[in-house]
Amino acid sequence: MKRTFADLHLRTNTTDLRQVAMLTAKAAELGYKMVSTPLPPTMNLDEIRRLKAKCGEFGLDFASRLDIRPRNQNELLTQLRKMRRRFEIICVLCESKETARQAAKDRRVDLLSFPSLDYRRRFFDCAEAELAKGGNAALEIDTKPLLVLEGPQRVRFLSTLRREVSIALEFRVPVVISSGAAEPLLLRKPMETAMLTSLFGLQISKALDAISTNPVGMVERNRAKLKTDFVAPGIRQVKEGNR
Repeated sequence: MKRTFADLHLRTNTTDLRQVAMLTAKAAELGYKMVSTPLPPTMNLDEIRRLKAKCGEFGLDFASRLDIRPRNQNELLTQLRKMRRRFEIICVLCESKETARQAAKDRRVDLLSFPSLDYRRRFFDCAEAELAKGGNAALEIDTKPLLVLEGPQRVRFLSTLRREVSIALEFRVPVVISSGAAEPLLLRKPMETAMLTSLFGLQISKALDAISTNPVGMVERNRAKLKTDFVAPGIRQVKEGNR
C-alpha cells in the first residue's frame, strides 16, 4: 500500500512566501505530500488560501495549523472555543501540568507538544496518556533536536523520548513525527525520518504510521468535521433536494 507522507510542523515565516516556497519545495522533493506550519491566530481565510495555493504549486496539500500556548486551563478553553473551527489542526504547547492534563482530555485538541528539552518540564506521563487515550490527541515529536543537540544533552533527550514513546504505545496514544525544521538542511526523507525514530524505540511500522497514517488521518477527519453538513462522526445533514 502506497503511503502519503506528511510533515505537520514546518517552521516558516508565513508572511515570507519566498521562505515558504523554499521549505515546501524541499519537502516535496523529499517525498512529502502534506505539510503544515503554525499560523498566526489572526490569519484570515484569503491568506490561508494563498498559502495552500503556493504549496499546491509543488504538489503539496497544505493543512492549516494553530499552535496554542496557554498559561492556564481557562485560557486554553477560551482559545479552543474561539479557534477550533478556524483551523484544521490544533496543537497545544504544554508548558505546565495543568494545561497538559486539560489538553489531553479535550477532544478539540489534535496534537500535544512538549517543547522543553528539560525532562522535568515535559509532562507526558502515564496519567497524561490515560487522559489522551480517551480523547483525540496525538503526541507530536519533532526530529530537529535530534539533529542539532550534541553530547550529554542529546543522550538525555533521547532517554526522555524513549520513555514518552513507551508510554504512548502502552496506552495506545497515536504518535505523530514532524521535523520542526525552519530550514531545508534539517529536513529528511520519510524513510530516513522513520529510521531516525529507532533511536527512541519506534519500530519501523509504527514510525511509518507516525509520518503518514496518523497525521494524514487526523487532517482528513478534521476536514470532514469542518464541513457545514457535519453533525457527528458518521452523521451529516442532508439538505432537501440533495438526497
